[in-house]
Amino acid sequence: MRIAIVGATGNIGARTAAAVERAGHEAVRISRSLGVDLINGDGLDAALTGVDAVVDAMSHEATDRDAAVAYFGTATRNLLAAEERAGVRHHVLLSIVGIDRVEGNAHYAGKREQEHLVSEGPVPWTIVPFTQFHDFGATVASWTEQDGVAPIPPLLVQPIAPADVADILTEIAMGPPQGRHRDVAGPETQDLVDMARRTNEARGHAVKLVPTWSSLLGPEMAGDALLPGENARIAPTTFDAWLVDPQ
Repeated sequence: MRIAIVGATGNIGARTAAAVERAGHEAVRISRSLGVDLINGDGLDAALTGVDAVVDAMSHEATDRDAAVAYFGTATRNLLAAEERAGVRHHVLLSIVGIDRVEGNAHYAGKREQEHLVSEGPVPWTIVPFTQFHDFGATVASWTEQDGVAPIPPLLVQPIAPADVADILTEIAMGPPQGRHRDVAGPETQDLVDMARRTNEARGHAVKLVPTWSSLLGPEMAGDALLPGENARIAPTTFDAWLVDPQ
């Protein structure tokens, strides 16, 4: 198969491209840095020539809701239209568990727009909601760190290893469209503050963590808002194992 990975230079996209190749298929890497622009469409038709399936792992950082919705909406419309022209048979969207339960987050609003466009679009699809990744705690702390201090919300999460995400996306892309896939999560619940502390310790990065809801992520994410639903698919890699070998 010829499988295109959108966002192929990112955290998940790069791993997914490698997983596709390990599985014996051809990976077509799509990103702006590689000459394909989803916003204006430059290079998109050429990149999708002969492609059987697309894995959309694009990412975009935005703190403004309207900007996030506009970015993900424009990029997804352009991508789906190009897929239809190319005869792509399967669109796989990397999504996030809990986005329908959290209203105030700009990124989640953009992802909801993506899900809507894909589910109403012209290309057969699978939407795969994943929980947060194992590196999420340290990532959130890095967003807020200043002068060695990082405010961080005490979220309850059930994180998944990025390598497991890539393997599952590859597996799904090789199969038939499934519609909305069940939630996918790691094997254990974790406290985000503890995750950040342990990850930074493992990386030799000294930072004082201050648990607080007065940060980037608010109390609308508390409790089980980010946890997977019943009958979730559980990936194998624990947070402890990932700390030893952060693949």
